[in-house]
Amino acid sequence: MSLADLASAVERIGREAGLDAVGIALAAPFEATRRTLERRKAEGLHGGMQFTYRNPARSTDPSQALPGARALVVGARSYRRQDGEPPPAGRGAVARYSWIDHYQPLRRALEAVAAELRRSGWQARVLADDNALVDREAAHRAGLGFYGKNTNLLLHGGRGSEFVLGSVVTDAPLPTTTTPDPDDTGEGCGSCTRCLPACPTGALVEPGVLDARRCLAWLLQAEGDFPVEHRRALGGRIYGCDACQEACPPNRLEIRRRPPPPAESGAEPEVDLVALLATVDDDELLRRYGRWYIANRDARYLRRNALVALGNVGNGHDRATQEVLRAHLLRDDDPMLRSHAAWAAAELDGCRHLVDERPELGGVATPR
Repeated sequence: MSLADLASAVERIGREAGLDAVGIALAAPFEATRRTLERRKAEGLHGGMQFTYRNPARSTDPSQALPGARALVVGARSYRRQDGEPPPAGRGAVARYSWIDHYQPLRRALEAVAAELRRSGWQARVLADDNALVDREAAHRAGLGFYGKNTNLLLHGGRGSEFVLGSVVTDAPLPTTTTPDPDDTGEGCGSCTRCLPACPTGALVEPGVLDARRCLAWLLQAEGDFPVEHRRALGGRIYGCDACQEACPPNRLEIRRRPPPPAESGAEPEVDLVALLATVDDDELLRRYGRWYIANRDARYLRRNALVALGNVGNGHDRATQEVLRAHLLRDDDPMLRSHAAWAAAELDGCRHLVDERPELGGVATPR
């Protein structure tokens, strides 16, 4: 099989395996991306985030993942699903990409591509949601889309940004689909800036620049206290944030052009916050929500996030809500969780009296 025929075959196999878009890029180092990561890290805009910031020289060089790498076969898979009703009081909202584990079917599709490359005598390694490669830049290099002003990759053809991305790095010198300009951030958006004011905390400090120290999706994954100044902006979110994508016109238009399918069986767009907080077994919580990134795989951060969300969307007159907050205020050994419970109690009508039971925590709360 010629290299051109092999390239056509892997693109076809990827689509048959469930990928919505497939492209091929050179596996040359992403030099511009490395410089951007290093500059943002030096400026503190990464907010302590590791992922591809941990080692920019590694995450921007495909040959670090596979010595002798010559090409990247990059795939995108949509996770857009029909919206349900807004969550009722006491339930936390989950970002769409985490309603189920959408990376699992993405990896299966990429593995089908890798298997074809291996059958043809080449090496291949799948990288998806992996610190080893900047997925967005790989997809951009493969010509799948452009960088939006919200920092997400928007697929060409007006298909929006609600896709998970991954790559197969290979030593096969496959012909590429395109070589786009690495500095096109926001050009495809034209004059639109709707995502910037849509961010609840102003984390998009300028087009294409995100300050992770204000990003709710990152703060839900970060260690330590949830910043007091951003707790009300969190609303009922328990994992992730879709605000900038929901404001993006291509995403909104895509819903009308191609109505999304129903959510899969077992999808979880919302979480019962009181039930989560009433679960005392850490292992049970981690099994239940293990598809999420949880700092240090420590269940205390699930509880921290749930306490803040409950303080925003809970029913303070509900007895179960009062009891779970009282339990964390009076009996929790973790000072971080006690202080977050105090904040939540002070935010809810019907629960503010609970703070009086721990007067030393009263200064932490910021009642409306």
